Amino acid sequence: QVQLVESGGGSVQAGGSLRLSCVASGYSYNGVCMAWFRAVPGKEREGVAAIYSTTGSTYYGDSVKGRFTISHDNEKNTLYLQMNSLKPEDTAIYYCAADRGGGGCQINWRKMPWYYYWGQGIQVTVSA
Repeated sequence: QVQLVESGGGSVQAGGSLRLSCVASGYSYNGVCMAWFRAVPGKEREGVAAIYSTTGSTYYGDSVKGRFTISHDNEKNTLYLQMNSLKPEDTAIYYCAADRGGGGCQINWRKMPWYYYWGQGIQVTVSA
């Protein structure tokens, strides 16, 4: 049974940094796409970043490019999101997501229905 568990959220002042982690138990990081999404009340979840295991290719939303970095540790089977230069508008619940493989990460990474597995979400709050 696949389980995604996020950690590392919290509160930080604008300009600060946080690193989110997502431990993926029971999940094989082989030919798959993993991503981070975020959600604020009243809005649909937004794709923040994704990584394709086969090539290591990474994809980012325009609002986080140059500030966030997605990575994966194969030994720990853990997905990370390093968030630097945080802004109040980054405040959201952040979710880890994983698909079931088969390619298509580059085209589909922003689409919520593409992902089969989801974490429970973790709060990130950035104060001005």
